[in-house]
Amino acid sequence: MTGVAVGAARRSSRWSRRSRRSPGVSPWLAAAALLTAVAAGSPLVYIGIRAAGSGPERLWATVSSPLTLELLGRTIALTVGVVALAAAIALPMAWLVARTDLPGRRLWAVLGALPLVFPSYVAALALVAALGPRGYLSVWLESWAPIRVGNLTYGYSGALLALALFTYPYIYLLLVAALRDLDPAYEESSRSLGAGRWRTFWRVVLPQLRPALYGGSLLVALYTISDFGAVSISRYNTFTLAIYNAYRTLFDRSTAAALALVLIALAIGAIGLEGALSRRLPPNRLRPARSAEPVRLGRWRWPALAALSLLVGFNLVLPVAVLGYWAARAVSVGNPLGSVLQPALGSMGVSVIAAFAAAALSIPAAVWSVRHPSKLSATVERVSRAGFALPGIVIALALVFFVTRYLLPLYQTLGLLVVAYVIRFLPEALAASRAAVASISPRFEEAARSLGQSQLGALRTLTLPLVRPGLLAGFGLVFLTAMKELPATLVLRPAGFETLATRIWSTAAEGIYSQAALPGLVLVGVSLVPTYLLVIRPVLDRRPSGVGR
Repeated sequence: MTGVAVGAARRSSRWSRRSRRSPGVSPWLAAAALLTAVAAGSPLVYIGIRAAGSGPERLWATVSSPLTLELLGRTIALTVGVVALAAAIALPMAWLVARTDLPGRRLWAVLGALPLVFPSYVAALALVAALGPRGYLSVWLESWAPIRVGNLTYGYSGALLALALFTYPYIYLLLVAALRDLDPAYEESSRSLGAGRWRTFWRVVLPQLRPALYGGSLLVALYTISDFGAVSISRYNTFTLAIYNAYRTLFDRSTAAALALVLIALAIGAIGLEGALSRRLPPNRLRPARSAEPVRLGRWRWPALAALSLLVGFNLVLPVAVLGYWAARAVSVGNPLGSVLQPALGSMGVSVIAAFAAAALSIPAAVWSVRHPSKLSATVERVSRAGFALPGIVIALALVFFVTRYLLPLYQTLGLLVVAYVIRFLPEALAASRAAVASISPRFEEAARSLGQSQLGALRTLTLPLVRPGLLAGFGLVFLTAMKELPATLVLRPAGFETLATRIWSTAAEGIYSQAALPGLVLVGVSLVPTYLLVIRPVLDRRPSGVGR
């Protein structure tokens, strides 16, 4: 009897150990994640195949031509300039709102991040309309003083201003979060050893901000490399504009594919540089249990307020005023408000579909990588993030090359446009889904499995309801960015289909500011609330652990 009991106990123990073990991934879940990864990585592969199809000699001739090298130099120069200027704006602003007694810090913190709602082409349009050769502000300045700013908004300077002044929040928000997470003990130790405030900042604080600086700078660099709207309105020729012209104007798909390969290499190089710099950083420290005491600005309070007011006036008040003025003129001359209804509905409709698809497709890869970590699941997740390194124009060209050869009925359909959006913005949905799944204890799913639920049944009835807030956040992020997407929409949209982005670009390129301003205002208005709720507020409400608890 005792032997039977011992045997039963052993079998029970083995069963208990097996039940605690994470079950293998469901074949259906793995298949869905693999298919998503293949679709996300296929543009990169197909662009390479298409470029190599013209022959190695022609490919090398295109890649090494003086025009390509000039485009490479112009794109790198713009990227370096934008990152440097954006960081120079973001760092002092983040320090003022996060670590000083600046009056109205919360308000200034929100206003400093709001330029995110302006797409690059809307920002460039506002700057050209205000400070261009015929801009009212430039005419007014020239009437009062010998200041000629008419050509400031074109060429390199125009693209630099439009991109840096409206992308610095990518660095700024990360710096605000990092500054609030710094342990004040290091600064206090430095000050107690006789170091002044400035030396403490440069020797103690700034080195701890390098992860945020590198991460934000990478986002700004990739945005600049892939930008099409600002450089086209500012008339500064970079790779994106050259690729679009080669495809649309010259009908030279081989040249477009070869240039796209160089653009992809540039984006991957930026990611690799950030990774190399980040690997040299020390490991992250634990979040502090207390906040640093605010630095008293004293007499510097008023210059700081004046500088922030000037920046916010230039980044927010000026664009809104310019767009509002031209929109009012359009309405006064008989351009009805209903003229933007069709492109607005087109933008929202296709963006909602793409956001829903991206959020749904992100679930298998997120669950697999979090619940069943392995080299294969990690590879699937990384490949699914390929859109992070692929500019919209490259994804669009890859899809055009593929469907015109193998799936011609899909060419210039809304379905193909949705596919491009999903590939481009899937990393945003995947990041939100992965964070949501990681925040849920696997014990809930284990309990459901012990009650007889299958893995997919537990996912459907338990995991998905628990991670719904994260899925909604990913949905909102994809919707927000898909609304602004321009180059992929220009290349893939069906005939006669318009979005707010294409309406703005087409009318601004012709210099008809009154017809571009109204859709620009609508796009900014639609983007305002989601940007604040999904991007700005989570960062600004972040507190060190233990604070306020």
